[in-house]
Formats: sequence, structure tokens, C-alpha cells
Amino acid sequence: MSKEKYTKQEKNAPFEYVNKKELMEKLEPLVDNTLMRFGLIPVETELVKENHRWFLRIFIYSQEREVTLEDCEKVSRSLNDFLDELIPFKYYLEVSSPGVERKIRADKEYLIFKGKDINLKLKAPVDESGEKQFVAKIVDFDENEGLTVYAYKDKKDILIKKDNIVSAKLYSNEI
Repeated sequence: MSKEKYTKQEKNAPFEYVNKKELMEKLEPLVDNTLMRFGLIPVETELVKENHRWFLRIFIYSQEREVTLEDCEKVSRSLNDFLDELIPFKYYLEVSSPGVERKIRADKEYLIFKGKDINLKLKAPVDESGEKQFVAKIVDFDENEGLTVYAYKDKKDILIKKDNIVSAKLYSNEI
């Protein structure tokens, strides 16, 4: 779902005059608070330029239920006027769920998706099996200790250091 947005200020203000980091620091609390009102969790908020167009993408999640199109529409409608006041250039707003095979991009996502299955790729094996790629369930995450997963094949919990993870993405066997 995408909706073209204009500000009430200069509609064609060049992005170079806007500090992206400062703008994101204003946008993220607004997005977080809006999602909280709907019982949703912000997975990621990004502002990117693609093909000469700016996109504000907000990925939302719920631990209790599936995210629906209606959820995305409610969030979009609720944010519209506030975003127009904060973003001084033309942009497109996209609100969506993270997707069933989303790549984990930030440490906080391990906690958001706790209990979900992930496909892990490691730099080095963590046990005698020698495997560097496998599917496991997220058990816990600690900034210092690393990621704890339940390895289905070994039927046990395994601790994986953050620096040993090449990639992790949500896994669904329903695809």
C-alpha cells in the first residue's frame, strides 16, 4: 500500500537541506507511539530514495495475531497529518508487515520475533555437527552473550555469538 504525500511547506524542497538522522529521530517516536495505540510493534522504519523518489517504509508486527491490510491502513491514516508536518519534501508512505521470510536486520528483531523459526547462516559451526546453515527457533537474545536458539535437528538449545552470524531470516515452511 503506497500513498503519495506532500507537505504544506515547499513541495519540492531538496533533501540535502534536511538532516536525515534528525528527521528519523523525530519520526520514530511518533511511529512507535502510534503503533502502540493499535497494539502493534515497530520492526523497522526507514527513509530511502529509490529511482528519484523518497519512501518512508514502516514495517509493523503483532505478537498476538497476523498483521492485516486494515492494520496497515489504520496506521497510515493515523500518521498522515503528523508526517506531513515533519517531512519537508514529497514522499511515499508504505506500511506493511515484515513478511514471512524477512531478513533480520537489527538485534532488537531477535526479541521481537522470539519463538519464531529462523534460517541461520553461520561463519563457523557451533558444535560437532559441522553445520553452518540450519533452521532453529529463537529462544532468547542477549546483547553480550548472543543468540540462543532451539536447534530442531539436535533437539537442544544452542548459544551463538553475534559475530558468528552471517545472516538470519524468518523461516516459514508454509511457502
